[in-house]
Amino acid sequence: MAISKWKSGLLAGLSVLALAAQANAGEVRVTVAEYSSKTGPYFQEVEKAFEAANPGIDVKFEVVPWDVLLQKLTTDITAGTNADLSIIGTRWLIDFVQQDVAEPLDSYITPDFKGRFIDTFLSPSIMDGKTYGLPIAASARAMYYNKELLEKAGVANPPATWAELKDAAAKIKALGGENYGYGLQGKEIETDVYYYYAMWSQGSEILDKDGSSGLDSAGAIEAAKLYKSLIDEGLTQPGVTSYAREDVQNLFKQGKVGMMITAPFLSNQIKEEAPNLKYGVAAIPAGPTGARGTYGVTDSIVMFKNSKNKDEAWKLLDFLFQTDWRAKFTQGEGFLPVNKEEAKMDYYVNNADLAAFTALLPDARFAPVIPGWEEIAQITSDAMQKVYLGEGDPEALLKEAAAKADGILKK
Repeated sequence: MAISKWKSGLLAGLSVLALAAQANAGEVRVTVAEYSSKTGPYFQEVEKAFEAANPGIDVKFEVVPWDVLLQKLTTDITAGTNADLSIIGTRWLIDFVQQDVAEPLDSYITPDFKGRFIDTFLSPSIMDGKTYGLPIAASARAMYYNKELLEKAGVANPPATWAELKDAAAKIKALGGENYGYGLQGKEIETDVYYYYAMWSQGSEILDKDGSSGLDSAGAIEAAKLYKSLIDEGLTQPGVTSYAREDVQNLFKQGKVGMMITAPFLSNQIKEEAPNLKYGVAAIPAGPTGARGTYGVTDSIVMFKNSKNKDEAWKLLDFLFQTDWRAKFTQGEGFLPVNKEEAKMDYYVNNADLAAFTALLPDARFAPVIPGWEEIAQITSDAMQKVYLGEGDPEALLKEAAAKADGILKK
């Protein structure tokens, strides 16, 4: 009798599981990073259009703020409740690959599909010859400058070198009032990157040729001293370490900052929030030998290995990377095109702001694809915050940071 009841219960349980599986057949869940107020509405449009074109496939997008995205993914993956697809920072991909949770996409990718992409942006998602992600967003960094402030300060052209930038910043400071020469980011995401701009211009790299940290190199130390001198001489906004990227961008949109370095999306923000601001976009300043570098960034969309609806998920990916849908997303968010055909559109060809960014791509550096990169980036940010606050000698602080980074690199 007990066995009979156990069998009945088992059959009932299997029936429930079968019904659940049937109910979820054709469902594709996607975790989406929130880039702006336009992100949610865009993916709602995608959902409606895709489902109309693909009866029987139900798409569910969940929009998640960037600052909690990695934690959410980590929690969901651990619990086995993750979505089928997710947008991630490409710099996280190596950890997902090592954890064996990312599905290689090569069995789905045809030569024609691969041919849609600009190689510069697809390559960061290829590891050990396998494609684990597709570039959903791409960006670089350039220097924005306030034309009116520079003109008032008697500066005819945007600075081409750090020496010229320092001179221009001093002239802007001399105007008095709430006028800050150089907007310097000092907290949160990309605090380390804001330092790399100066470091690359000094001829140093994040990693030396032997794979060790470059933070203790002569160029890295000189770059830190340069930024500290800008702070000490009052050529930046006060309280640098209380300013995240968005805070510095807000100062720029308010017309209070002469120069700052950031991404193409600021142009869209200016058009919508400060349409009367007269600004330009130029190359990141060069160092004494003419070296310079910009930060190339991609975010990828990945498929997880435990997805039960991989074929349906791939259909959605193919849909997302059609030229018209890519253009709608890229232009709305203010990114650079990853699609070759999209890049030929008048919107990009005749856009002076975007042309300044694309011209810098040959000098673009991407975050190193190495285990522990996020920890190393945080070590760099922490060291630079101490430099900015005057909590130690820049050389000593960077050598200490390099030793910590090397400890991670040797694991």
